[in-house]
Amino acid sequence: MTFWPCPLAGDLRDMSRELQDVDLAEVKPLVEKGETLTGLLQEFDVQASTTFKPHSETPLLQRRVPSHSPRPAEERAAVREQDIETLHGTLHVTLCGTPKGSRPVILTYHDIGMNHKTCYNPLFNSEDMQEITQHFAVCHVDAPGQQDGAASFPAGYVYPSMDQLAMMLPGVLQQFGLKSIIGMGTGAGAYILTRFALNNPEMVEGLVLINVNPCAEGWMDWAASKISGWTQALPDMVVSHFFAKEEMQSNVEVVHTYRQHIVNDMNPSNLHLFINAYNSRRDLEIERPMPGTHTVTLQCPALLVVGDNSPAVDAVVECNSKLDPTKTTLLKMADCGGLPQISQPAKLAEAFKYFVQGMGYSEYGPSGARRAEGGAGPEPAGECLSIALHTCGSGMGV
Repeated sequence: MTFWPCPLAGDLRDMSRELQDVDLAEVKPLVEKGETLTGLLQEFDVQASTTFKPHSETPLLQRRVPSHSPRPAEERAAVREQDIETLHGTLHVTLCGTPKGSRPVILTYHDIGMNHKTCYNPLFNSEDMQEITQHFAVCHVDAPGQQDGAASFPAGYVYPSMDQLAMMLPGVLQQFGLKSIIGMGTGAGAYILTRFALNNPEMVEGLVLINVNPCAEGWMDWAASKISGWTQALPDMVVSHFFAKEEMQSNVEVVHTYRQHIVNDMNPSNLHLFINAYNSRRDLEIERPMPGTHTVTLQCPALLVVGDNSPAVDAVVECNSKLDPTKTTLLKMADCGGLPQISQPAKLAEAFKYFVQGMGYSEYGPSGARRAEGGAGPEPAGECLSIALHTCGSGMGV
């Protein structure tokens, strides 16, 4: 293991213009002995956050509530679940907390085979992430028919395309009076949020994209998925989307837990429609900007996240190559499989803290207000995250 020395400020600015590919060393196994993933997925379980603590003199967000204390009763009660009708269908949305002034809301979108609870509960119930959600409201979006207890769609129902799912999100913001978001998407949800940001750049201040694939499914992949759909059970199709072959062999209990979740908790006909929509996605047609040319790419800071053992590694690296390197950070998590938000929530939350800090948000409000008062303002989001990770001695290796 090697450690990064603390670079000079000028070097850090130069680093922000290059690809940031950071490997995080895992301290504990994916699932501790005697522990099952079922425990990790419980809605009100809080994960201990004892690894990957940067040596920073000033924390990103000062704790208004002690780390060992639950959130205030009034905050826990401020949860609104609502079905929102749009031109392309109905979305089940859960708003946690109260939007705070001009701050964006953290909006999540899950992957196929999941809903917002199974995709994000371990992350958002972790101690580190709760430090952040004391300062931001969180809006969880469930794709049509994927929420708990969803009824089957009637015969002949036409499921929205991936483009249409992205077009449904402005209605969510309008319903709750939200002006902008920091998006967090996984797999299919990452694709949807990226499309939303391309269509509505003024509504998106930043994106955290886990296992994002910006490309359309190729003809051979499409044919293979059709054949596997005839010969392979639906749960196995989804599991192979989450886990690479090596992880399926080394984490049998985890894979079994997710297969059982798909069988017992998901509506199979609705899930099949969502999978078909994802497999029929269009290419995002994004390109890395070049001087003197007009290209389509994300305008906001982006943090791309993937486990180094994930089946999505190649797709995420491909996406990184198509984005502005001055606004994009690629975070490759070492000893991590296809679900980093499940297996390493504390580390992902820590990276998210520095991403948000780079956007200029702390307990004092948006950076623009501080800059107007004579403050220097923050470093760019990608540069700030790079600084945080490279100056954190423990747990860093290449």
